[in-house]
Amino acid sequence: MATFMVTCTFREGTDMTEVFATIEEEQAQAAALVAEGRVGSIYLALARGTVFIETFAEDPQEAVATVKTLPMATWWDLDVFAVTAPPEAGDAAGDPSVGAS
Repeated sequence: MATFMVTCTFREGTDMTEVFATIEEEQAQAAALVAEGRVGSIYLALARGTVFIETFAEDPQEAVATVKTLPMATWWDLDVFAVTAPPEAGDAAGDPSVGAS
């Protein structure tokens, strides 16, 4: 399973009163996705009309399908990024001296 960051941007002209009316349903569905291990962290950048959703999936299409189960996805344009954590200090992948002779 891979990790993806799905960037969800509210479309221009979105009626935010409609969005706010779905908050309870959105929170319930997000909690269900977290419990299923399909979603990790969710971050909001409200001033920029953007939501960042850490998603666990086999491929980008599955990540998008997961996010589209959220009620607010109706108003979002989505962009998907495959992401990885940086190597830890001294990790063989990040330390050029490991394996050097």
